[in-house]
Amino acid sequence: MIKPLDDRVVIEPTSKEEKTKSGIVLPDTAEKEKPEQGKVIAVGPGRFNAEGKRMPMSVKKGDIVLFTKYGPSEVNVGKKEYLICKEEDILAIIK
Repeated sequence: MIKPLDDRVVIEPTSKEEKTKSGIVLPDTAEKEKPEQGKVIAVGPGRFNAEGKRMPMSVKKGDIVLFTKYGPSEVNVGKKEYLICKEEDILAIIK
């Protein structure tokens, strides 16, 4: 398993199939300039502030989040693909 450091988060991306109004299915590889979605698998302990205190993370394991498309780094563990990003690259938590 991957253990993120500082304010980094490990995300398992979820694919979302989209259709046009005429019913054509757009694949995940289609050019899209919008945030991506995924499930948080692991969360780092948080970054240190100027006073040397650790800042708590805004997300937790199991959260479904929206994140910037080009912020995360892709990593492969076994046959699974994960993304690692900084907390600042996460835009929202989906409830």
